[in-house]
Amino acid sequence: MVTARLEVVAKPGARAAGITRRGADVVVAVRERAIDGRANDAVVRAVAAWLDLAPSRVTLLRGATVRRKLLACEGIDEARLEQRIAALDG
Repeated sequence: MVTARLEVVAKPGARAAGITRRGADVVVAVRERAIDGRANDAVVRAVAAWLDLAPSRVTLLRGATVRRKLLACEGIDEARLEQRIAALDG
């Protein structure tokens, strides 16, 4: 199975949830606060929905306690991921 890695900047406790681009960074805003891993779970679910993947296919590799996170996205290749990122407003 093809797996791409995606680095994101999490924005927990945001008023509006969504995925945008700020310069080279992919910003994932979630309404959940960073309490008991809720924000991390929300980031994983948001990225999975954005990439049309099941949440079980997106894994947090690094960054459980910081805003910059590295995710493994199983079922999407690097080229398709780059297209998705390029399509974001930024």
